[in-house]
Amino acid sequence: MTEVEWKPKKINLSSGIILSGITLAIGLFIGLTWSAFAPYLGFSSTSTPETVSKVNWSSLNEIYSTLAKNYDGEIDEKELIEGAKKGMTESLGDVYTVYMDSEEAEEFNKSLHGDVGGGIGIEFALRNNYPTVIRTLPDNPARKAGILAGDVIYKVNDEEVWELSTEEIATKTRGEVGTEVKLTVVRNGKEKSFTMTREKINNVSAYIDYDGKTAILTVTRFDTDTGELVTKFAKEALEKNCKKLILDLRNNGGGYVSAAKDILSLWIDGKEILIQKSKHKNDETTYANRGKAILSDMKTIVLVNNSTASASEIVAGALKDYKKATLVGEQTYGKGVVQSLFDVSDDSLLKITVASWYTPLGNSINKTGITPDIEVELTYDDTNNMRDPQLDKAKSL
Repeated sequence: MTEVEWKPKKINLSSGIILSGITLAIGLFIGLTWSAFAPYLGFSSTSTPETVSKVNWSSLNEIYSTLAKNYDGEIDEKELIEGAKKGMTESLGDVYTVYMDSEEAEEFNKSLHGDVGGGIGIEFALRNNYPTVIRTLPDNPARKAGILAGDVIYKVNDEEVWELSTEEIATKTRGEVGTEVKLTVVRNGKEKSFTMTREKINNVSAYIDYDGKTAILTVTRFDTDTGELVTKFAKEALEKNCKKLILDLRNNGGGYVSAAKDILSLWIDGKEILIQKSKHKNDETTYANRGKAILSDMKTIVLVNNSTASASEIVAGALKDYKKATLVGEQTYGKGVVQSLFDVSDDSLLKITVASWYTPLGNSINKTGITPDIEVELTYDDTNNMRDPQLDKAKSL
């Protein structure tokens, strides 16, 4: 590992941007940040939307015609069209609305389910428009090398990548198992470089530990099987006669709303857990499942931080509204919008913001987040010295 003084080139990466890492990226990916990936989602898959209005494309045809007649070089029509698609979505100014070509769509779908192949075991998201590490996975190269949550990703193999999308950065960090990759980050105003060997990433979405009669249930993302997995762990905790459960949602960028519903149904029986409002459809209310609330009377503490986002905020917000849990940690990210996935031509994919969501009490958290009941900071120094004052506080309650 090398350390050099941070000398900004095109931008000023002051210490003010070195915060904790959302579109979420796993193993380095997921634009739910979009970052980045997640900045991940609350989304559902849906089919290609029908055309709702006609657009006059004559001005675009004029640009193409002028380029074709005058550009002193080769024009790749496919690349031109792909660039126009990306430009159209980016023009909305919404980091959660993203066009992915066929390769990016394939990688996105794999990453969403933790299937990242060879990588270094890192999740990142956009924080203040910079790709920022939000989690390193246990027993994976990034954590072993010393990369920390809050590091800003600056270079991959000595190529500056901080201006790229999270999907593009993820692609550069992944590769064949056994190959090397060099990652340069900015930490406290200085560059640090790490050379790692890519490994097969095994990335479960939830796991449980025990400290006496306290169960510590960590949910890293909301995958299609997360509800089933967390339900199994909840039953296991009850069988062990646990008196308290700590639900750790720190650095969880989100995922499927259906998984959030399944998890909330362990505490909340049949009540509303989410209200969605959209300009294109009627308001929708999501209710918890009935007859599944086996943790309804369990003392529960939820750990959150400023990378707790989207579906994980849905869970934290509902548990707080219904007074089913005490929230400990730091202000959450504030992603109160929902994305849907649309399959479009050529195996490409559109991830579009389709609605805003509100907690059961009607509170919007978009761009503001959820304030914990007990605020506890986790610093770089804590992380470097293997301290976790947030978890310690949760255990003491």
